[in-house]
Amino acid sequence: MTSETEHPHAGEPVPGSASGRIIISVDAMGGDRGPSAVVSGCAQSVRDNPRVDILLHGDKAVLEPLVARESALAGRLTLVHAEGVVTMHDKPSHVMRHGKDTSMWSAITALKDGTGMAAVSCGNTGALMAVSMLQLRRMEGVNRPAIACLWPSRGRHGFNTMLDVGADVKAEAEDLLAYAIMGVTYFRNGFGEPRPRVGLLNVGTEEHKGRAEIKAAHDLISRHEETGRYEYVGFVEGSDIPSDRVDVIVTDGFTGNVALKTGEGTAKLISDFTRQSLTSGPLAMLGAILARGALKRLSGRIDPRRVNGGVFLGLNGTVVKSHGSADSTGVAAAIGLAAKLAQSGYRGRMAERLVIASKTAQDAGPGNGESA
Repeated sequence: MTSETEHPHAGEPVPGSASGRIIISVDAMGGDRGPSAVVSGCAQSVRDNPRVDILLHGDKAVLEPLVARESALAGRLTLVHAEGVVTMHDKPSHVMRHGKDTSMWSAITALKDGTGMAAVSCGNTGALMAVSMLQLRRMEGVNRPAIACLWPSRGRHGFNTMLDVGADVKAEAEDLLAYAIMGVTYFRNGFGEPRPRVGLLNVGTEEHKGRAEIKAAHDLISRHEETGRYEYVGFVEGSDIPSDRVDVIVTDGFTGNVALKTGEGTAKLISDFTRQSLTSGPLAMLGAILARGALKRLSGRIDPRRVNGGVFLGLNGTVVKSHGSADSTGVAAAIGLAAKLAQSGYRGRMAERLVIASKTAQDAGPGNGESA
């Protein structure tokens, strides 16, 4: 382990950051399970990917003993001292004014300065978005950044993408168009799908249903299929989120977050009910033993830790928000996702299409004789 004494970030490149290394900047202090889960997740991630190195931000006095116990981190991790911690109860506005000594701020600063290629945090979502927007700034053509998540599905890739799932509770028609383009670029680079299918989440699939901004977004997204290189399937309902009908589901942050939390809660409920049923008696337990292989595969398929990590899209930098309650497996998954995105070059392609779509949407506005 290398220890840096200056705060909030080290000015020199991370040791081991020669060509071919993937440096992930990680906030160690924000998760519900404490820094031990984050450090364990870092160790798992460097074992899984020999090209990944970690820039870990937090209190040295707390982190150094934890890091010393993980032999996999030797020579693969640099510690950046940051005494402050952003709690789940801190208001974003307070963090923006007084949070420069925190591990979260330090992690994003490293990304801004280029010492890290992507950032990961389990901390306060609102604060993380605020700090990221303040330091990294929005891409041109983006009014509201979005958080994208992966959702297990029946599709051929095994996952769909939904956004926004909590960055902003509201979205205008132009914002939903930007979400479509960002989500498509993210999905295309993640799964190699040349022309992803996009659906706009609504209370029904009929074109006359929905709020005015949803109807306006329907027209915008439909008109920009070629700009965004996607196939627009129209309105989709909640039951379509895990279906094979669509690859990218577009919605506002309020609706998306409710859907996400409902899905997570339902998956846990089914898991708990299944466990109770399979341990309810001798015959049930025997059946569970006989079906152990199939149950293990099912558990792995729906395990939310495998897809832990909401990606902030629309910023000039790659930020992955890990679930606050993530364990080491979840943290490792978030770091793995950050590493994959850091290599993909997706932001450059996204930026180009966002600018084109924003310009054409403005040109087609009410002042130019067309409905937005």
